[in-house]
This record gives sequence, structure tokens and C-alpha cells, in this order.
Amino acid sequence: MMIDPKIETYIEDHTTPETEVLKDLNRQTHLRTFYPRMLSGHIQGKFLEMVCQMIQPKRVLEIGTFTSYSAIAMVQGMPDNALIFTIEVNEEMESFIQEFITKSGMDKKIRLLMGNALEIIPTLDDVFDLVFIDADKEQYVAYYKLAKEKLRPGGFIIADNVIWSGKVLEKSSKTDKETQSIVAFNEFVKNDPDVEQVMLSIRDGLLLIRKL
Repeated sequence: MMIDPKIETYIEDHTTPETEVLKDLNRQTHLRTFYPRMLSGHIQGKFLEMVCQMIQPKRVLEIGTFTSYSAIAMVQGMPDNALIFTIEVNEEMESFIQEFITKSGMDKKIRLLMGNALEIIPTLDDVFDLVFIDADKEQYVAYYKLAKEKLRPGGFIIADNVIWSGKVLEKSSKTDKETQSIVAFNEFVKNDPDVEQVMLSIRDGLLLIRKL
């Protein structure tokens, strides 16, 4: 986290509180997983929900479910007839994810797909209004290319972790592969003539991309 903890607390205090389900999911993620910081969390979750409130997507694709916090947050802002496809590669997370999708009461609007996103995305027939990318950083460019093919003109892609704890500023060739991949992704999008984008300093950085 790059922000002063006092400012972070102030931001949380002035953001609409989590629903009881998301509050419980936040707590259980910290108790039951090894990397709870992967959770979207309160501020980012509310931002994603409000994006969905604004654009009212009928079809959303999420690449990287983790414990389902972001999927549940997004679906809270989606229309009644909407559907989110969320892809998770870690089979050990499946029962945890299903538990909270059921608790949320959104199980008819969230479709969990277990497996490799690079293999699953090409099999999807839907055209998406919104794509959220938050998975293996080394595959971000590959995810982006596949997602853009499935995205309608005027649709949005949101990519998480694009600031990567500030490591994107490191110039050394010895930086780790994940950092190199995030830097390469950010440059790839910057130079893509098919989109426009804005980078936001929410949490670990969000890149909001609109397909032209």
C-alpha cells in the first residue's frame, strides 16, 4: 500500500460501508487464505460496484476470482437480467467461492468458471460490456488481447495492480518477471490505437480502458 494509513482510514470512513456479506467475506479471506492482500477490498470493491451502476453492463467478464469479493461487488451494481462470468484457476478456492456466492444471494447472476482463462475465454460466445482483469500478472497482455476481442465497441476493461506497489518505476533490468510484465502491459495499452485509457491511483492502481 502506497498511501498513508491515516489517509486510507479517512477514505474508508467516507466511503459507503461494505454489505454484511462483503464484510464477512473480507474477514474470512484474511482468516482462511495465505495472501489476503489479493482481495479487492472495501474501496476498490465499491468503486467497481459504482462503475457497474454507471454503465449498467449486461455481460461482465472477470479474469481472476480469488474469493469472489470483486464479483459480488460488481454484480450488486448490475441490472437484474445481467450476468458475470468469473474465471478462477485455483481449484482449492472453488468451495470458498461458491460458499460466498450463495451467501450473497447472487448465484443466478454469477457464473463461476474454473480453469485457465487463456483456454476458457476463446470458448465464450458472449459479447461483454465490461472486463475486469486481476489474475496472473505475466499473462496480462494475453488476457487483454483476448478480452478486447470479446468486448463491444464502447465497452470497458479495468486492469488491477498496474502501479504494482510503485515497482513500475524501477528501471533495472533485474526486476522480477511480474514487474516487467506489468510495465509491458501498461506500455502495450498506452500504444494501442484502438482504446483510450486513464490510470487511477486507487489501491495498487487501476487502468480504466475504453474500446473505441
